[in-house]
Amino acid sequence: MDMNDRYGGAPGERRPHPRSGPRRGSLPGGPLRLVAAAGAAALTLTAGLVTPLNPAPQQAEAADDGKKVLTVAVAQSVDSLSPFLAVRLLSTSIHRLTYEYLTNYDPEDNHVVPGLATEWKSSPDKLTWTYTIRSDSTWSDGKQATAEDAAWTFNTMMTDEGAATANGSFVANFEKVTAPSPTELVIKLKKPQATMTALDVPIVPKHVWEKVDDYAKFNNDKDFPLVGNGPFVLTDYKADSYVRLKPNKSFWRGAPKFDELVFRYYKDQDAAVSALRKGEVSFVAGSPSLTPAQAASLEKDENIRVNDAPGRRFYALATNPGAKAKNGEKMGDGHPSLLDQRVRNALFMAVDRKTVIDKVFQGHAVEGAGYIPPRFPQYFWEPSAGQELAYDPKKAAALLDEAGYTVDGDGKRVGKDGKPITYRVLCHATDPNDKAIGKYLQEWWGDLGIGVTLNCLDNVTDPWLAGEYDLAFDGWSVNPDPDFVLSIHTCAALPATPKDTGATDNFICDKKYDELYGRQLAEYDPDRRADLVRQMESRLYDLGYMNVMAYPNAVEAYRTDHIESITTMPAKAGNIYGQDGYWSWWSAVPADSGDTGDGSSSTGVVVGIVAGAVVLAGLGAFVALRRRATADDRE
Repeated sequence: MDMNDRYGGAPGERRPHPRSGPRRGSLPGGPLRLVAAAGAAALTLTAGLVTPLNPAPQQAEAADDGKKVLTVAVAQSVDSLSPFLAVRLLSTSIHRLTYEYLTNYDPEDNHVVPGLATEWKSSPDKLTWTYTIRSDSTWSDGKQATAEDAAWTFNTMMTDEGAATANGSFVANFEKVTAPSPTELVIKLKKPQATMTALDVPIVPKHVWEKVDDYAKFNNDKDFPLVGNGPFVLTDYKADSYVRLKPNKSFWRGAPKFDELVFRYYKDQDAAVSALRKGEVSFVAGSPSLTPAQAASLEKDENIRVNDAPGRRFYALATNPGAKAKNGEKMGDGHPSLLDQRVRNALFMAVDRKTVIDKVFQGHAVEGAGYIPPRFPQYFWEPSAGQELAYDPKKAAALLDEAGYTVDGDGKRVGKDGKPITYRVLCHATDPNDKAIGKYLQEWWGDLGIGVTLNCLDNVTDPWLAGEYDLAFDGWSVNPDPDFVLSIHTCAALPATPKDTGATDNFICDKKYDELYGRQLAEYDPDRRADLVRQMESRLYDLGYMNVMAYPNAVEAYRTDHIESITTMPAKAGNIYGQDGYWSWWSAVPADSGDTGDGSSSTGVVVGIVAGAVVLAGLGAFVALRRRATADDRE
């Protein structure tokens, strides 16, 4: 799945925090402003002369053998090259390039299209699903990819706890998986499951992976090239440095056009932007997005295109709910006051989201509330007027007083132990948004008499997994099917014991939420399921454990003298990096190739949006309602 990414990301894709499970967020950029124009067409990008890249961090130049190398600067490192363990956005994106999933999402509008499976059907009771596996997919070592590989992948996840680390929620309801023939996969369910055409799980080669002893520890990062059947073959990797991939010449949809694809890690985002400007890299994704200042500066370069479009991420403050494991053992050291819903709601009512949008994201985001970004309108939710936790510092102070957390003679809000309250906020050292908003929190919550200590780390995984935080900046990339990002807040996602690693985002366990989750998973009617998902978002909002502040735009940039055209997803006002598929890097055309890329995908190649990009068709009215600031400030 393109999972999560806690700043990092997969089926949800989150940003690099705890496991960084695919988890991590995105930031917006420069003076570009989105225009709410439904149905406007994306603009085709053209370019001048290409300067093929050397993957080394030096001035780009043609390699001795004339290879065309596409180097992507990323602000996140790989957490694991094992599809069973990876959760960061970079890692899950790489797995989409190297392994096929049963189905994929069309880059035009996100509808489900064939992947390793060419077709699928269900029994009348929806409990048995049969997939036809394509006969023209081969592993990069020459062996045929078959239904047995898929069956083995799912069965391993069903029977091995380590193999279920990243994507176990997809198979929790599977009763039996078989491969009656090389081209037939049969999955029997315990009860109906609405995600059967959206199983975002990389299928791995059985003949390679059955030799692994411990799936919980095997990172798949020793022997190269890795055997896969996606559009690229992973040929080399250095931790916290780079990942190299080459085209899979036998890929059934056709080989990519660049001779090599390199993801290069930059801890400092300004350094990555500088490398793009110098031509040392072709593309910058940001951390997870470019800052407004960076995007604005890049727009001045005639050979650089800034792509600014509605993102698939949310940006939130996660509150430690009293971390505990499934066995009931408490974990970490979260502040006890945060167990009170009134306190959590008061903190969010003291966050000025308009300032976050206008001053930090500088208009390259919309105010947050629900868990699913407006890019997915069928699941998007907003609170009612009476339910909304609107910015109201006075009411926030009154709620804290009501909860018994009053102000002492020194103006300090004190806990039940009589000590002044100071919250530790976990933030990502590589994300400038975290730091900027953190300073606002110190001001806003300081007015309530609450202290704030920012704990900005390069890797927040360890304290997050241990529950050693009070609040934390959080964010996930959401897939077209939202099941994964919903599943990470169920009681089932908690670690078995404090020594184990669960699939949970931040230890939420609520019986009402779990009941709604089970109902939506079993609901095949799209409208009824969407209604249940919105009820889940409403429940999360009320609980206050996960406060969504913003839906940031995807703001990224690339050199038009390196890349002639590249697919955005969705086609109109979509992102390039971190897609629900492999379309961008698979479709990318070198600037001097003379190949427009027409017809190379099911929708043709549609390229990045320029300044004045349009938002998704149908969202024009929504954006108009959501953005009430002046055109100067917001648009």
